[in-house]
Amino acid sequence: MIQQRANFDWMLKDLADGVPGIQQIVVLSADGLRIARFGGDPDTADRVAAACAGLQSLAGAVAGEIPQSDGQMRMVIIEINGGYFYLMAAGSNAYLAVLANETAEPGLMSNRMRDLVDRIGSHLTSPPRRNGQTV
Repeated sequence: MIQQRANFDWMLKDLADGVPGIQQIVVLSADGLRIARFGGDPDTADRVAAACAGLQSLAGAVAGEIPQSDGQMRMVIIEINGGYFYLMAAGSNAYLAVLANETAEPGLMSNRMRDLVDRIGSHLTSPPRRNGQTV
């Protein structure tokens, strides 16, 4: 796991406070390592981050099939029984994931996530790694 950056706490809390129903927020690297989290427990955040690596890869492959697309995934929303899952590109090799219950309004959620990424996207990056070391 990448060491959590303490300055993310207030940024992620702002998103959680602004949208009712958020249960957990995870910032992750493209290869599925947790960078930061808000809410929930660390083990769940690690599992969500790992699952997101596959999901963002799949979404990018699908995006590549759309002729007008640049092949880059911007956002994935999955509605499940009991809530929603959101995954958004958030910076160079970084993603923002949110788990929310059914009270979360998808339009508000996507707007607030986009606002957060616009404000702090340059901080939500994960440098490339080789053999477990930052390059």
